[in-house]
Amino acid sequence: MNSRNLWVDYAKAIGILLVVYGHVIRGLINAGVITVNIKTHMLIDSMIYAFHMPLFFFLSGLFFYKSLLSRDRKGVLFNKVDTIVYPYIVWSIIQGVTEVILARYTNGSATLGEVFSLLWQPRQQFWFLYILFLTFALSILLYGSKSKKVFTPVLLTSALIYVFQEYAPRQLLLDLTIQNFVYFAFGVWFVNIAAAIEAQPARVAVVTLLITAGLQYQFHIVSHHFYMERGLMTLLIAISAILFLVSLSMILARHPIQWFVTIGTLSMPIYLMHILAGSGIRVILSKFLHIDNVYIHIFGACLIGVMAPIIAAKLLTRWNMNFLFQAPTLNGLKRQHKSVPRETTHSVAS
Repeated sequence: MNSRNLWVDYAKAIGILLVVYGHVIRGLINAGVITVNIKTHMLIDSMIYAFHMPLFFFLSGLFFYKSLLSRDRKGVLFNKVDTIVYPYIVWSIIQGVTEVILARYTNGSATLGEVFSLLWQPRQQFWFLYILFLTFALSILLYGSKSKKVFTPVLLTSALIYVFQEYAPRQLLLDLTIQNFVYFAFGVWFVNIAAAIEAQPARVAVVTLLITAGLQYQFHIVSHHFYMERGLMTLLIAISAILFLVSLSMILARHPIQWFVTIGTLSMPIYLMHILAGSGIRVILSKFLHIDNVYIHIFGACLIGVMAPIIAAKLLTRWNMNFLFQAPTLNGLKRQHKSVPRETTHSVAS
């Protein structure tokens, strides 16, 4: 992979836009703004959810091995406490307390007890950060030998566990880890084929698009399944969709558009704040402006859900308030971690 890896930022941008759209549609359905064609919206929702969060776990695995070699196991763990656990706690509390205060204007009925149970029960979109940290911790153990020989066995084992997950004990955090670790392992293993895909991304994009479309059609339209019914088909859908988005991103990154790259590099602030921003504009449109046009709601919530966090992140950085996204240093001291290319606290997949 090249030194800049702009395609990674493109992939993050595509992924976070799908995240925002999915949460906007779900919020509008729960709020009663969308009342017609709900089955169609839910079908699209299932098709998106079949691959968009697997994409972020895949992207998170891409640079894990380099990070492990550079920082060592303890360094990686401390870094993830700073850049995943810390913002998880901060923003779970910020969003949760806001939901409690504004409960009469929103769909939610959150309680302070639910908000502060975040250490064992993640809420809303923050489940991703919780499971991502567990994934990194597990990966530190599995890849601790620093040998590339374990890449394939770990990937194949995690894939088998995913396919036969119905036989595993039923526990939320275990379920979420099983459902997503395989894509992280795929990201680690991807180094084996990255150069081959970069050499002919257009051909890969066409082939994987056709495969993904066929699998989605068979799974959702013919068999009438939804993404929650996980097994071999959902694994194949996610992997083929990831390869399509990767190859598409490689093509787009050849002529980069700065605003799109910015969305990718600031995917973490967008992920942390888009629910607050999108829900806020929905409340303003519905409760105060009395606008019930579905398309205005979708466009407005998606636009504000992306733009407001970007503006907020840039302002907070300018005001030296990055402590909202990453653990601050204590007494001017900084943990001695070696830097690793392309790992930033502003990225969901860091």
